[in-house]
Amino acid sequence: MKEFAERDFLPFIRSTFTEKPKTRLYYENGAKRLLAYGKLADEPLDRITTETISGYVAKRREAGLKVSSVNRELQVLRRMFRLAVEWGKVERVLSKVRMVPGENHRERVLSPDEETRYLKAAQHWSMETRPLLPDVATVLIDCGLRPEECFRLRWGNIHDGAIEILNGKTSSARRRIPMSQRVAAILEMRKAAGSDSEWVFPANTRSGHIEPGSIKRPHIAACKAAGIE
Repeated sequence: MKEFAERDFLPFIRSTFTEKPKTRLYYENGAKRLLAYGKLADEPLDRITTETISGYVAKRREAGLKVSSVNRELQVLRRMFRLAVEWGKVERVLSKVRMVPGENHRERVLSPDEETRYLKAAQHWSMETRPLLPDVATVLIDCGLRPEECFRLRWGNIHDGAIEILNGKTSSARRRIPMSQRVAAILEMRKAAGSDSEWVFPANTRSGHIEPGSIKRPHIAACKAAGIE
C-alpha cells in the first residue's frame, strides 16, 4: 500500500488538485495518517482485510479522534482502493471500506431574533467603505451560499437580479440564485463604493478576495456581543 500511495496515488492527487490546495492537503494528510499504521502501509493491497481496517479505526479512536475525523481518513483509503482497482494495480476486488457509525453532524438554525441581534452586533466591525461582516452574513443568510462561494464572488457572477455560481465541489454546485431586496441593495452600495477589483469582497490576500480568516475574529466577537452560541 505504501508503494502504491507514494508512486501512484499521491502524484495523481497533486497533479489533479493543483488549483485546489485544500483538497490536495486533505488527501495528503489522510494518506500520511494511513501510512503511519504499519499493518496498512506494509501490507499488499489485496491482503488488507476489514479486520486490518478495524484495527486502524480502533487505534485512531484510542488516540482521541472523533468519529468524523476517522471517517475523513477512511474516505481517503476508500478513494485509494477504488483507484487501485481502476488502474489495474490489483487483480481482485479489495475489501470494502465502511464508515464508522455515530458521526455527529453540525446543524445550526438561526432564529429571526438571533439574526437581528447578530447583524446589529456585526455593524461594529467595519472594513473598507462598507461594513464587511454584516454584508457577508446577509448574503449567506438570504442566498444560502457556502462561505467560500461568497468569498469568491465576482461582479461578473451578478446580473439580472441573481447570483450565478459557476463551479464548486460537485456538479450540483452550479446554480442561479435570486437575490433578496436587501442583498441587491448591499451589492449595489458596494459597487457604488468604487472598487476596481473584480471581486465583490476584495482583500489584501494572496487570492485578492476575503478568506475565512478575514471574518473569523469579528464573527466570534459579534456572536459574543449578541449573546449567540
